[in-house]
Amino acid sequence: MSLRRYNPWSLFDQLQHEINQYSGYPVKTADDGNVVTSDWAPAVDIKEDDNAYLLIADIPGVDPKDIEIHMENGILTIKGQRESEKKTERKGYKRIEREHGVFYRRFTMPEGVNADGIEASNKNGVLTVTIPKQPATQARRITVN
Repeated sequence: MSLRRYNPWSLFDQLQHEINQYSGYPVKTADDGNVVTSDWAPAVDIKEDDNAYLLIADIPGVDPKDIEIHMENGILTIKGQRESEKKTERKGYKRIEREHGVFYRRFTMPEGVNADGIEASNKNGVLTVTIPKQPATQARRITVN
């Protein structure tokens, strides 16, 4: 048995999004104001090894040039957009489940990460962000003369 997150307002949110999209009203995105909204959220795995943290996100169909990654004040932000297929004819579609639009995820990083050494790669729709750890500082004994 798998657990699923239940949001009782998700159908209303989806309806509002579709009404805005088809009525010509602008859909609020991250650049329109202080509040960042997201149309969908990619699944993310976080892994830690001895030298780095790995953040692995599933973002199939997202062009790498449409992905922004920022590290500021200990918070890693991943933002991007997946364009929908613009089809005027919807014949044959029984159900559309593939998410499109803006996504936005934020992660609080632990102390001791090297923000200057962060690297990202995208292969086969999987974004991998490598966040290196800073070398551990060794305690040093100081002799008094």
